[in-house]
Amino acid sequence: MRLGGRLAAAIEILEDIDRRYRPAADALRDWGLSHRFAGSKDRAAIGNIVYDALRRRRSATWIFQEESPRALAFGALMIEGGYTSQVLNEALAEDNFAPPPLSDDEAACLQAHPLDAAPDGVRAECPPWCEPLLKRAWGDGWVGEAAALANRPPLDMRTNTLKATRDKVARALARAGARPCELAPQGLRIAAIEGQGRHPNVQAEPAFQKGWFEVQDEGSQIVATLAEAVPGMQVLDFCAGAGGKSLAMSAMMENTGQIRAFDADKQRLAPIFDRLKRAGCRNVQAVADENALAPDEARFDLVVVDAPCTGAGTWRRRPDAKWRLGEKQLEQRQAEQSDILAKAARFVRPGGRLAYITCSVFAEENDDQVRAFIEANPEFRPVDHDALWERHFPGRGARARIDKTTGIALSPSRTATDGFHFAALERC
Repeated sequence: MRLGGRLAAAIEILEDIDRRYRPAADALRDWGLSHRFAGSKDRAAIGNIVYDALRRRRSATWIFQEESPRALAFGALMIEGGYTSQVLNEALAEDNFAPPPLSDDEAACLQAHPLDAAPDGVRAECPPWCEPLLKRAWGDGWVGEAAALANRPPLDMRTNTLKATRDKVARALARAGARPCELAPQGLRIAAIEGQGRHPNVQAEPAFQKGWFEVQDEGSQIVATLAEAVPGMQVLDFCAGAGGKSLAMSAMMENTGQIRAFDADKQRLAPIFDRLKRAGCRNVQAVADENALAPDEARFDLVVVDAPCTGAGTWRRRPDAKWRLGEKQLEQRQAEQSDILAKAARFVRPGGRLAYITCSVFAEENDDQVRAFIEANPEFRPVDHDALWERHFPGRGARARIDKTTGIALSPSRTATDGFHFAALERC
C-alpha cells in the first residue's frame, strides 16, 4: 500500500472508533482481519496514523477547524509526519486508493490557524474538562507536561535478574536497538518509533521465551523499586492485575520470602500464571478470593496498592482512552481508591509499610487520596520521600516531583516515563 491507501484506511478506522465508541486496538485488529491483503508494514503504518491522530486530536481539530476523521488523519501526517500541504497532495495524486487531496479551503484553514498561535489547551493535547486538573497537578508548567503525554512512547523492558543480567539481555536485543534506561536499574529501552516504522516484536525473541525480561514501562519499574521489597519479606500486592509489579518484586526479593498477588478480577489476574512460570518466580502465590486473605490481617511487611485509576499517565500508549474519559469515571475511581486503601491498610503489620501507586497524573487521585487516608488513619505516617528517592536515585532529585508527605510523581516530560504517582506510608 502507498501513503494514500494507508491514509484512507486510517480514516476508515477512525470513523469506526468514533461511530462505535470503542478502543483503537479493537478497531485496528478488526480492520486487519477484514483486509488481509495489508502486510505487516502497512498495518504498522496505518496504526501509527491512527494513534498519532488520537494523540494530536486537539491540534488537528485546531488547524482544520473541524473534528472529522479526515481532519484528524490528515492532521496526524502534517503534525507528526512533517508533511506540507503540497508534498501530501502530490503523494495522494499518485495513488488511486487515496482520499481526495486537501482542498483550497482546507489549505487556507491551515494557513489561518498555525499551531504556534493555538490556545494552551490545544497545545496540551488534552480534553477541555481536564485542563483545570492538569493545571492543578503541574502548575505553570502544565502545558509542556501535558503535551509530553501526546508523544510517541518508547518500548521499555525490565531485566529478570532471577535468570539474566541487564548486560546479557542488552546483548541479546542489541539489533533491536535496546539501551539501558536512565533511571531504572534493570531497565532497557528501545526508542520511540520514527516515521511509519514499528517497534520490534521483542516477545518473539528467544530471550523473552527464556524469561530473561518482561515488557514494562520504566516508570512502573521505578515505583516497584521505591516499594523497597527485600529478601525474606512478607508482601501483599493488593491489586496485582497481570502481575508486573509482583514479578519485579519477586526478583528484588531473590525468590525468598512470600508475595501474595491478589486481584478480585480473575480475568485480570489470569496472565500472571504463565508469566510466573516463564520468569521462574517461586515466591509468588496468586489469590483471587479476598476471604482467603482474612487470616493474614496485620502480618505483612509491605502492602502494595497499585490502585485502579483513570490511567491519565498512560495517554502516550492509549491516547484513545483520554477521549473516552469523563468526570463521572474520575469520581468512580476516587471512590474505589478510598475503599481499596481502607481495605489494604488492614493487612499492614505495625512497623510495616503501605505503598500507594497510580498511573494517573491527577492530584485528585494522588495527593488528595494520600492526605485523606492519613487524616482518617493517624496510625500511618508518610516516609521521607525525598530521602527515599535519593536512596535509589542519588543526585537525580530534579527528575521527579517530590512532596515529602504525599509522594513522588513521575511524568514523560520530567522522568521520560509514563505518568505515575508513588507514596509510602509506615504504620506506627
